[in-house]
Amino acid sequence: MEPFTTRPSPQLVGGPGSLAELPSCVHKSGGQKVLLVTDQGVAAAGHAGRAVTLLEDAGIACTVYDGTSENPAESDILAAMRFAREVGPDCFVGLGGGSSMDTAKGCNFLLTNGGAMSDYKGYGAARTPLLPFIGVPTTSGTGSECQSYAVISRDQSHEKMACGDPSALATYAILDPDLTVSMPHRVAVLTALDALAHSLETAVSTRRNSFSSAYSREAFLHISLAIEPVLKGEASASERNAMLMGSAFAGLAIENSMLGAAHASANPLTASCGLAHGHAVALMLPHVIGLNEEAPEASETYAHYGTLLSSCRGVDWGVRAWIEHLLTVANLSPLAQCGVDPGVFPELAEDATRQWTGQFNPRSMKRDDFAVLYQSAFGGAATQDT
Repeated sequence: MEPFTTRPSPQLVGGPGSLAELPSCVHKSGGQKVLLVTDQGVAAAGHAGRAVTLLEDAGIACTVYDGTSENPAESDILAAMRFAREVGPDCFVGLGGGSSMDTAKGCNFLLTNGGAMSDYKGYGAARTPLLPFIGVPTTSGTGSECQSYAVISRDQSHEKMACGDPSALATYAILDPDLTVSMPHRVAVLTALDALAHSLETAVSTRRNSFSSAYSREAFLHISLAIEPVLKGEASASERNAMLMGSAFAGLAIENSMLGAAHASANPLTASCGLAHGHAVALMLPHVIGLNEEAPEASETYAHYGTLLSSCRGVDWGVRAWIEHLLTVANLSPLAQCGVDPGVFPELAEDATRQWTGQFNPRSMKRDDFAVLYQSAFGGAATQDT
């Protein structure tokens, strides 16, 4: 058995209505003055107001920052930090999707340690411990509430930087499925597909170990139960809860084993072509699985997951065919209908080789391999976009 080191989990608080535990989580984290980082959509849904009321009723001061941008860049984090510096919080709460939680974590880095986000690329570069952070997801996709990394884009190149530190990990993660009801359907679709990709990429990552593999498997089982109803807009309360739990398990898997080529190839599509992150990841995932099946251990893992689909869900098609079915259910357009020019594939492929996630893919990926992936995805079966 290969040597490995596991990373810890936040303390998880879950179930319908568990947002009510936020004041207790803040108190136990030593906080009395909270900066709640969210976005305007979550604020408009009333979730931020509920959180503020809960905190203030418990005697905890709370200021809201709702300036989160999708796929936050260095300049977005700097703007949040300037706001935070005026507030002087002793605790951060990230309420929203991955972008809100990444913004909260990134802001925490700069407020406590100064400098620029690029100074913290990698893991463990913070000289001073970060302030306590509590993650409260309102989407079921990124699993950021269970990760000690903030994923921030460079302003000019749009390269995604994973900036991590042990002290960036949330003290608590609150998994309240009631908060996911307000998700717009398209957000629910794309975050669900992203979470599915997390469960599969972590399962075959070169950094996987027995513990991360257990997280990946549990994530896959939860997500496979709920994803088709989510994609159809028919998810029950129990299925929304399963999706949220699966997303969190996948986040724990990422924390311990990283991702792969589906995310490495998707990031340039988001940065250069404007595709939403979950859309890009979902389009690339079946083609990455096809290439990864050339690696014997990855092929065995996919076969095992196919067996899980058959025994637990009654699906006998295998993982790749099942994912292609889900893309049809999700009504996602292939690259050919997304305004992507095949002439940029060489440039995208070069960019993909620089993405941090690609180094953990079970099959070594070079520029030509990524170019093949893009061409394959471009020729995928056409469906109508949502």
